[in-house]
Amino acid sequence: MTYEVDHVRPRPPRQRRRAAWIIVTAVAVVVLGLVVASVRYLNTLSNTYESNAQTFVESFPEEHVRPVKAEHDESINILLLGSDDNGGSGTTENLPRVPQGGRSDSIMLIHVPSDRESMQVMSIPRDLWVEIPEHGSHKINAALSLGGIPLTVSTIESLFEVRVDHVAAVDMLGFIGVVDALGGVTVNSGYDQAFTTEQGFTFQPGWQEMTSEEALSFVRHRASFPDGDLQRVRNQQAFLRAVLYETLTPSNLRNPAKVQDMVETFSPHLTVDETLDAGAAAALRWHLRDTSESVDMLTVPTGGSGYSEDGQWIFYPDEQAMDDITEALAESTLDEYANSL
Repeated sequence: MTYEVDHVRPRPPRQRRRAAWIIVTAVAVVVLGLVVASVRYLNTLSNTYESNAQTFVESFPEEHVRPVKAEHDESINILLLGSDDNGGSGTTENLPRVPQGGRSDSIMLIHVPSDRESMQVMSIPRDLWVEIPEHGSHKINAALSLGGIPLTVSTIESLFEVRVDHVAAVDMLGFIGVVDALGGVTVNSGYDQAFTTEQGFTFQPGWQEMTSEEALSFVRHRASFPDGDLQRVRNQQAFLRAVLYETLTPSNLRNPAKVQDMVETFSPHLTVDETLDAGAAAALRWHLRDTSESVDMLTVPTGGSGYSEDGQWIFYPDEQAMDDITEALAESTLDEYANSL
């Protein structure tokens, strides 16, 4: 049975979400530095966010099936779903959709350790073959079509034995809008040779300036890469890192008009869980204030690729890596694990 995407609603006015725009942009690892925005225009930015963003009606599974945090575990885990309308690998690709009509194109778990000294952004390959609670083995992104956001959260929680505190869906076009607001972005392509996308853009190894159109083509492309979606994940991480860096420049942070432009551009492409009220937003903003210089990006290792019994091309899980990640999350040492790869 397909989960119909009518489970979002426009954000009601005047709810207790005065600073929630800061959280979503921080969650997206794009405009983390906006937390230093001047108080005199903070309300304007908050109102802009409130009038554009959406809230999931249902975000989390039933409490009795969820993991419980240890007594002294103060880590924060945020599930980020990236959507990209028409951004799949082909016109026949049937990916589940998330709010605002996009596709479940990327899955990231953002982990803020208890000590608040760093932040890890862990990409999870969408073709990873995992156990989805009560549905058997599937690609991990099938959870969205089988049971919406709650089942997706439940799948992540059971996979890594970790509790998800917040969840957000971000349309890739929102990131591209931020690139327009920034006037372009400089991205470091880590691929070891030049490649040309379907749109006719050629990218060389190393640093290069990109317009929003070029950046969108860069993060969507995968046909040129032997490992397909894994390299696309690395390209997406390089793009996010570049946007974060550009956003945090002092000239941007001190420019109220540019900050307003970025929030206006980005907020219509966001959907967040119902727990992100003003109190949670303010707390998360405070927790993330010192992490912008220590952001680690990693991808869940895979155990090779092949075909499932029903003919789907998949990545098999690396069981040892899954155990190591589960342990690192439990001990708030995911930064050490990321640096060991």
